[in-house]
Amino acid sequence: MIVEKIMNEDIITLTPADTIHSAVVIIKEKRIRHIPIVDDSFQLVGLVSDRDIRDAAPSIFNTAEYKTGLQKPLSSIMKTDLITGHPLDFVEEIGAVFCDNNISCLPIVKERKLVGIITGSDLLQSFVELTGVNQPGSQIEIKIPNKAGTLHDIAHIFKRRNSNILSTLVYPEKDATDYKILVIRVQTMNPFMVVEDLRKEGYTVLWPSLPGTSHE
Repeated sequence: MIVEKIMNEDIITLTPADTIHSAVVIIKEKRIRHIPIVDDSFQLVGLVSDRDIRDAAPSIFNTAEYKTGLQKPLSSIMKTDLITGHPLDFVEEIGAVFCDNNISCLPIVKERKLVGIITGSDLLQSFVELTGVNQPGSQIEIKIPNKAGTLHDIAHIFKRRNSNILSTLVYPEKDATDYKILVIRVQTMNPFMVVEDLRKEGYTVLWPSLPGTSHE
């Protein structure tokens, strides 16, 4: 999946000359946490978050200073050293960018112009869709050898049962580099027949557990 498929294109922006007060109003009314700052050509020049505003705002108990502070331009508080993405970036790569840089939003730029924005919530929603957990079905976890052809062989077992696979996910086994964990989301509420077939073929099914069976 590419970023273009999940990015929000209905972007609320401000300019460097707009006031901090205008950002406060928008963040409150639109219930957003980040506002990209653009120039007259819609090129990205900065980013302001609700945290930036909180850090810059004077105490509300000092009324005069508070009112004066809110009239300052956003150029005085906006972040300009920005990490950006491209519409054709892969979503999983963008997820790594979020984790590595501890950010909560990512402006998407094409030919220097702002075309979208992605938040942590957008990434979480895309993960839900990719794993298929938002669809009725069952999850099966299998410990598999890390060798070519294994996924093909397992898919054939599901085909024999006419079980429709909604999604697959593979991640490393912590304690054994020559094994991986295969997570399959299947379109059935009763997966135990295919689980039994998997066990008969010698595969270790971690979930769901059949009565009287062990993972060892």
